[in-house]
Amino acid sequence: MTADYQKHFPVMLNEVLAALQPEDGGVYVDATFGNGGYSEAILQQADCRVIALDRDATVLPRAEELKQQYGSRFEFRPGCFGDFDTLVTEDIDGAVFDIGVSSMQLDQADRGFSFAKDAPLDMRMSQTGTSAADLVNTLPEEELAAILFNYGEEKKSRQIARKIVEARKIKPVTSTLELANIIYQVVKRSFNQTIDPATRSFQALRIAVNDELEELRNGLDKASRRLKKGGRLVVVDFHSLEDRIVKTFFKNNCDKAVHVSRYRPQETTGNALFGFASKAIVPSAQEIGLNNRSRSAKLRYAIKN
Repeated sequence: MTADYQKHFPVMLNEVLAALQPEDGGVYVDATFGNGGYSEAILQQADCRVIALDRDATVLPRAEELKQQYGSRFEFRPGCFGDFDTLVTEDIDGAVFDIGVSSMQLDQADRGFSFAKDAPLDMRMSQTGTSAADLVNTLPEEELAAILFNYGEEKKSRQIARKIVEARKIKPVTSTLELANIIYQVVKRSFNQTIDPATRSFQALRIAVNDELEELRNGLDKASRRLKKGGRLVVVDFHSLEDRIVKTFFKNNCDKAVHVSRYRPQETTGNALFGFASKAIVPSAQEIGLNNRSRSAKLRYAIKN
């Protein structure tokens, strides 16, 4: 692994491998390749094949490294996991999703995902299409407020949207710090805050720019259709909006217990997509201490009937 990748840690890696259970001869999909941490670990765990997906073209050098190291056992296919069924046409033994923005994307200041450094207001994972600046400078005030409230759960969404519209009348809002400073006019910063007041609004815009929640719904549905019997679908997410979608999807598609008798083992209908769906698994205190990004992570997995 090159120096560029050493600082990026795959979140809950041991738990992901325990849930996925890679086996020799199996075919597994890393639906959010990023830095390739999950892909490499799966390839090391078993003599299997890994198909990696990602819409971010900047991951190509890392994908090429794994291709050179693992040959035909590894294949990278560019695209968004919302198009899982067209990107992956073969039956698979398992798939893993790491939802949201990656550490690599956050660390690349010019991508505009973070307000830690001033950068163009971009946030496009695929580096194509509508940017965050486009939304901020063109959407009506009501639509901006709706995005901030629905995707960022920002209580002061209307006030922030109003401030953005006032600012863009003077000049377009084009940088991350410009936007953050507008938000601070409404939601004041304080030294004892653990979460920056701009975080929720930036999250909301990023989700809107990349249509993340709809892509997640599509990805879960289409990946589950590609699973073989006994195949495993593993998802790591980082905030309540994502987790609600994953939890609901597994619950709605999992076998319901059938009560027969207190003296007999619990039975299920056997008609649902999944025979088992886990409860949320959270990272260990040790991992959180080593990798602060993991603090909000939740892992859920399901096994196909």
